[in-house]
Amino acid sequence: MKEKIQALAAQYAADFVVTRRHLHSHPELSFHETETQKYVAAQLAALGLAPQALANTGLVAIIEGRNPEKKGVGLRADMDALPITEANDVPYRSQNPGVMHACGHDAHTASLLGVARILSELRDEFEGTVKLVFQPAEEKAPGGASIMIKEGVLQNPTPAGMIGQHVAPQIPVGKIGFREGMYMASTDEIFLTVRGKGGHGAMPETLVDPVLIASHLIVALQQIISRNCSPKSPSVLSFGKVIANGATNVIPNEVQIDGTFRCMDEIWRAEGLVRIKKMAEGLAEAMGGHCEVFIQKGYPYLENHPELTRRLRAEAAQYVGSENIVDLDLWMAGEDFAFYSQIVDSCFYRLGTRNEARGIISGVHTPTFDIDEKALEIGAGLMSWLAVRELAQQIS
Repeated sequence: MKEKIQALAAQYAADFVVTRRHLHSHPELSFHETETQKYVAAQLAALGLAPQALANTGLVAIIEGRNPEKKGVGLRADMDALPITEANDVPYRSQNPGVMHACGHDAHTASLLGVARILSELRDEFEGTVKLVFQPAEEKAPGGASIMIKEGVLQNPTPAGMIGQHVAPQIPVGKIGFREGMYMASTDEIFLTVRGKGGHGAMPETLVDPVLIASHLIVALQQIISRNCSPKSPSVLSFGKVIANGATNVIPNEVQIDGTFRCMDEIWRAEGLVRIKKMAEGLAEAMGGHCEVFIQKGYPYLENHPELTRRLRAEAAQYVGSENIVDLDLWMAGEDFAFYSQIVDSCFYRLGTRNEARGIISGVHTPTFDIDEKALEIGAGLMSWLAVRELAQQIS
């Protein structure tokens, strides 16, 4: 079976590139993937599949092997792009001003369409069901995954496991990264509005200075991480935006502070958010001001099921060679695939796309991001292999 999948992946590799380049040229933002959805649906229909819409601009399709009532596996790709102006001078650069596939979702979608093509041809050679999930809005809260789950993507049939693949520009093309257990962080956005009484900077005794209060808050809130969270549990509180719209001699009435809180423990996450709110309100009050706290809850932390990940890592080694399997470190970025991982056994692994010789080295979310498209052949073939091997494991 491995040789058949590899042969089909090689046979269709050029088509995978065409698909990826079409998607890259026509990026769409989160929750607006209407043309992308139409394109993907047409590709699936051409394979004899019957895609169904979920989460407005998402799709789900089923490939039934022999004995489809047996257990199934879910494969997920995200489809949305980012509000970034592309700087690459390539024939397939974005045609939508200010929008770019700068996180590889075009590659994810092209790879999963490749899986659909490969496994549609091999459906008589495996047992069980493969559920293809083309998901919108990974980049924007509340995340397309949470909406697809609410609309039943994990039902009828329920996959015994979910597998997600993401490009990795720090890993050379041809190599695959895995990590068991906790991998990526929860993501919550913190918005603090500090209010006081502004006025002339030369008359501080007549004011309640929200700039001073905000300065104390930014420093004091770090104690929530250093003195309330176990040092064994990764956690980050960072503030990246502070607006105090005064002047050299004018103290404003309010200051806006925006930041992010990330961790890998759902119990600590809930406790930490309560502590942030309590400290911000209390410290501002103690200094004579007031702080309004708004928390935009984001994604949970991503947990790679140890046993499933161990199996998939071993199967990946069979497909690409053990020398091409690398270990992943904890990553404090967020990913809405985490919603699946909180419900069913899941594995989120990384597909190497870096090629230093060709200058393909830019990180995700940058205007010069690109991939070595050889990764598409590997990604489509590997995901197909992992799906059929996991089905065989479930049925054995």
